[in-house]
Amino acid sequence: MIINAAPDLRQQLIENPVLWPSEEPLRNSPVQAVLLTGGEVDNVAGLLTLRERHPFAIWATARVLTTLDANPIFDALDRGIVERHAITLGAPTEILGPEGSLGLRVTAFTVPGKVPLYLETKSATLAGETEDTIGLEIASGDTTFHYIPGCARVTPELRRRLEGSALVFFDGTVFTDDEMIVAGLGAKTGHRMGHMSMTGTDGSIAALNDLGIARKIYIHINNSNPVLLPNAPERDVLARSGWELAEDGMEIAL
Repeated sequence: MIINAAPDLRQQLIENPVLWPSEEPLRNSPVQAVLLTGGEVDNVAGLLTLRERHPFAIWATARVLTTLDANPIFDALDRGIVERHAITLGAPTEILGPEGSLGLRVTAFTVPGKVPLYLETKSATLAGETEDTIGLEIASGDTTFHYIPGCARVTPELRRRLEGSALVFFDGTVFTDDEMIVAGLGAKTGHRMGHMSMTGTDGSIAALNDLGIARKIYIHINNSNPVLLPNAPERDVLARSGWELAEDGMEIAL
C-alpha cells in the first residue's frame, strides 16, 4: 500500500526495488492500493503515473473521491480496473487490493487542515470540511502507528489519540511559521497553508513533547525548511527534541 500519490511517484518507484514489477505477468506491480489523506495536488497527482491498466484500489474519504470524480483526467484510471473505496471516519477499515486483504487495518480521523489550494475560491471556508484533511491509525497484527502528513494544529482530541504511540509520522512542512516570507520565497505563512510549524510555543515539537511517543518522525518537508540541509543547526534542534527526519529509502521495523 502507498499512502498518497505524490507528483514524483514515478521517481519513488524507480528508486525503490521493492516496488518494481516482477517478470510476469505483463504490466504488473506490487502496488495493490493507494490511500489518500487529502485532495491536494501533492496527494493525488501521482495517481496518473499508475494509469497503465494495472489493477489496484484507491482508498479515500467520500469527500476526496468526489473531488477525483469531478475531474475527468482521473478517468484515465479505468474504473473497471481501478476500484475506488470510501473510508468512513472513525471506523476501522480493512484495506483490500485486487488480490484481497493487505493485512492492514486503517482508522481515519479528521485533523485541522485546509481545503486544497485549487478549491480555495470555491469553498466557504479555508479550513475545509471534516474529510478534507485526515490522519491515519494503521494497524498490522498487534502493531499500530500513526501517519499525519498535514495538520494545522494539535487539538486535545489528537493529543489523546497519539499519547503513548509507538511511532508517529507528522507534518514537518515548515520549521518556523514565517520562513517562506523571511526567505523571500512566498507570501504565505505555514498556518495560512494549513500546516503548523515545528518550532514555537504552538509548534509541533512543543505540542507533542509530553505524550510518551516512542518514535517521532517528520515528513512532508517543504523545500524552504532549513532542516533539509545536512549541517544546519536546525537539525540539532530536532535531535535534542527527540525528533527524526524522514529520508528517501528509510525502512522502519516495529
